[in-house]
Amino acid sequence: AGVIIAPHNMKNYVPLQQGSEGGVITQYDKNKVEELGLLKMDFLGLRTLTVIGDCIRFIRETTGEEVDIDNIPLADEATCAMLRRGETSCVFQLESAGITKLVMDLAPESFEDLIPLVALYRPGPLGTGMAEDFIAGRHGQRTAKVLHPLMEPILKDTYGVILYQEQVMQITSALAGFTLGQADILRRAMGKKKAKELDSMRQSFIDGAKKLHDIPEELSDQIFSLLQHFAGYGFNKSHSVAYALVAYETAYLKAHWRPQFYAAFLNSIIGDADKVSWYINVCRNDNVKILPPDVNESGHNFTVHQNASIRFGLAGIKNTGDAAVDAIISARNEGGPFKSLTDFCCRVNMRVVNKRVIENMIKCGAMDSFGARRSQMLAIMDQAIDLGAACQRDKANGQLGLFGDDSFGVTEIKLPPLPEIPKQLILQNEKEIIGFYVTDHPLSDYKQMLQRFMPLHQFGGETQVQDGQFVRVAGIITDCVIKNTKRGDTMALLTLEDFSGRFPVIVFPQAYHTNVKDIYEDSIVAIEGRFSVDERESKIIANSVRALPSKPPTEIRLRIEAHLENPLVQRELMQLFQKYKGDDCVYLQLMGSRKLIKTTPNFWVNSEAPGFAEDVVKILGENCVVKKG
Repeated sequence: AGVIIAPHNMKNYVPLQQGSEGGVITQYDKNKVEELGLLKMDFLGLRTLTVIGDCIRFIRETTGEEVDIDNIPLADEATCAMLRRGETSCVFQLESAGITKLVMDLAPESFEDLIPLVALYRPGPLGTGMAEDFIAGRHGQRTAKVLHPLMEPILKDTYGVILYQEQVMQITSALAGFTLGQADILRRAMGKKKAKELDSMRQSFIDGAKKLHDIPEELSDQIFSLLQHFAGYGFNKSHSVAYALVAYETAYLKAHWRPQFYAAFLNSIIGDADKVSWYINVCRNDNVKILPPDVNESGHNFTVHQNASIRFGLAGIKNTGDAAVDAIISARNEGGPFKSLTDFCCRVNMRVVNKRVIENMIKCGAMDSFGARRSQMLAIMDQAIDLGAACQRDKANGQLGLFGDDSFGVTEIKLPPLPEIPKQLILQNEKEIIGFYVTDHPLSDYKQMLQRFMPLHQFGGETQVQDGQFVRVAGIITDCVIKNTKRGDTMALLTLEDFSGRFPVIVFPQAYHTNVKDIYEDSIVAIEGRFSVDERESKIIANSVRALPSKPPTEIRLRIEAHLENPLVQRELMQLFQKYKGDDCVYLQLMGSRKLIKTTPNFWVNSEAPGFAEDVVKILGENCVVKKG
């Protein structure tokens, strides 16, 4: 039995059209449909529910445990402690920087503490101080003033703050005797600011409050205005509860079964290369190891490996379709693990697994378990493919093996004595073919140096960086597009990546020509510029792009005697810092004030530059420079 939306054919009531994702849709909006008297239902499809289901399956497969997600403890200390620490990556609804801070401020101790978060984290409550009032009440610091005693039990759980639409309805019912139907009409009118309806209902509220509880007209008018103010920001509590429950469930799974949870989450975003790359770094930062694809262990997508790490799926390898993956897994299930490249080529269906697939698998490390170098396997690849194809042709033609059946004693191709591919090329291949670096990371040797720069993830989502703010970032250029402007000048569009994420950078002609020698793909650079936000995107407008030096960072301490702590010396030092701009961190040791000041990056210098030592001695005297690192 289905739900009756209308008594007759829908085309008699609304104009219809074919939807872009299949199915029939109406050309009227939801409000018009409702006004026509048709049944309107809201269905929310959540990818997160699939993540939860997949995670539970991974837990069962790797540990044997059965998780009943409907009966988990709702005040689990490990889960709440994780949220209080701000570890919210991949947790439904709680990932953004803003709501993570709100979670930490709220300091949840149970599922119930998450319910108000969804309602609080919206522009209205944040902008009007409701969130601060609620958190202050939560920690017993203060409670918002309640205008009438009858409102106290209704607002007790939200510390005097009118947070939910249901509270608006309860207050109108308790104070003015509105039926729940009337209260719902009032809630809607308030939320949509329908002035005519509100004027008539205001008087009904005032009259009802006077009649039922002898509330003075002035006070009831004040209460109505308060309700009207908060109704515009009020959230449906039942929605908050549902969202909070899903958030708590994902947090619970992450807190107790992190590898299984991350594997399920990665599978839910597998079509978005940028997101997959970002969340792989999240896993690594959380000490969950990401293993490369492996023809002897990988499935189609991400899987949990030995209950502690995550194995990349074969379907994530560039140019490898489902048919090829199916053929590899089928051959593996039938004959056991592959022993070598030759064995692989003889056993998989070579009409489906072509040369490009095999080449990409070698280059990204999916065949490293054979024990050969990637350079060696690439050298014999064509021979192995030809041998495999011949072997399969013989089988198809009914030729028998050595023992009168279809087993063939295949002679292994001898591996040539070749050195391995250079590390940089190995990393480039891995990044190109599966979207992330497996063996190592090009920035590994620069980890300490990168701590001096702003991490790129600070510019994503709800960034605290302001439009026009000077920024200093560093990383590897993973994409470089050179373009000509309308005037014929050359500029560059870059994608810069560090351990935390990636971000677009624009280098306009003047900056491009000044820094052209360091602007190319895979160049590891430091970039200075301005953060820029418009209606389309956020980006960094570069002023300078310089190759990041591979030597360890140096710290320079400038000793400033008491008699030199004056504005004249300060101006001279500022000029010195601009003249010798570089990557050496500058500390100012003020002997008179007994202070040690670490300067910001725009005051750092190149202490090895010709003339630096002499110029600083002219200003501060002998023995004024101390170097570290």
